Amino acid sequence: MCSGLLFFWTPVAAGTHISVICRSVASTAATAGNAQVIVRSMNTASSAANQDSSILAALTLRRVMVAIVLAVSVAAALNPLFVTPFIVLLGRTLVIAMVLLVVFIAAGLWRQTWLPMWMVRVFAVALAAPVATFVVYLPAVGGDVSAVLAHEGRVSGFILIAGCSLVIGPLLALGAMYRERDLQVRSQLLQFALERSTLERQALDARLQLLHAQIEPHFLFNTLANVQALVESGSPQAPAVLKSLIAYLRAAMPRLNDEQATLGQEVHLVRAYLELMHMRMPDRLAFDVAVPQDLMALRFPAMALLTLVENAIRHGIDPSEQGGRIDVGAVREGSSVVRLWVADTGVGMDDKAVPGTGLSNLRARIKAFFGDAARFELQEQSPHGLRAELVLPLSTDTAFR
Repeated sequence: MCSGLLFFWTPVAAGTHISVICRSVASTAATAGNAQVIVRSMNTASSAANQDSSILAALTLRRVMVAIVLAVSVAAALNPLFVTPFIVLLGRTLVIAMVLLVVFIAAGLWRQTWLPMWMVRVFAVALAAPVATFVVYLPAVGGDVSAVLAHEGRVSGFILIAGCSLVIGPLLALGAMYRERDLQVRSQLLQFALERSTLERQALDARLQLLHAQIEPHFLFNTLANVQALVESGSPQAPAVLKSLIAYLRAAMPRLNDEQATLGQEVHLVRAYLELMHMRMPDRLAFDVAVPQDLMALRFPAMALLTLVENAIRHGIDPSEQGGRIDVGAVREGSSVVRLWVADTGVGMDDKAVPGTGLSNLRARIKAFFGDAARFELQEQSPHGLRAELVLPLSTDTAFR
């Protein structure tokens, strides 16, 4: 192309410029070609390095030990048939075993679609067995192939060792692939179980968040309604009660979604709430909170105990003309169960009454937090009143902080 342009463009300067341009283009093309060759070489080297690292990773200690044990066993079994010293025979079987192991691993890394992988690996081991056996005989004759074939004893030994390799090698390859498939199935089952557990946990977290969103307004609106009634009635205790309520809410609000809440923190909030309610109706409410110190570190759903106490006041103490008493307690039963209760001496539960949103959501929260073994029971007290009881199983996930 350059010579043709120079033929039609006679000025020397123009020819000089074009020749320079042609040389630049040729140089650029050569550089680009060299760059492509370098990139292909780098990719090839990278693939080879990755394959080598994969082979080394698959060459586990267990596989090497199995190959060594089999090589020793074959050498010991064939030793009476050979005049060759045992150490030489053992060296040959060890080399053959290692070669077949590497071939088995390398064949497993070959990605092709026209043959099943198990067939490729078995054929590779079967083909490598006689080749490896022949190669281990060459050092004894200085690499002279004809010397191996001309000696009847060496030919017989070659046939014996190659025959054993052809039988044992593919059988072991099939066994190893069966074990690999079994391990893959187990790994997939474990992975599926882990994913299912993760999804269940996410669903549980979403459910708990929804329950929190329903419970928190329920409690806050009920409390504010009580304060509103007190203020509207003109009670002189209204300012003190409102001040206590503000202090209480200031302490409680950061914990509404606390996943690491403890029973001790709940007891502290319940006692503050009962003191607040006692200020509102000092002549109609008495209470006692008795929770053992060794249970204070028990993980417990935030605001759950408070929901029971608030329910006892609203549906038990408030409707009663004489008021009543609320007792909060807990006890450990053995090493795996904690029993917690809130009992009141109020009007009790109407036979036709249906548990409200607060208690229904609380029951769901307890089940979600402690598992299906947890129980939430409501029992009538004699002569009147209601006892709400939680029976909580202890586990490593929901025990103590």
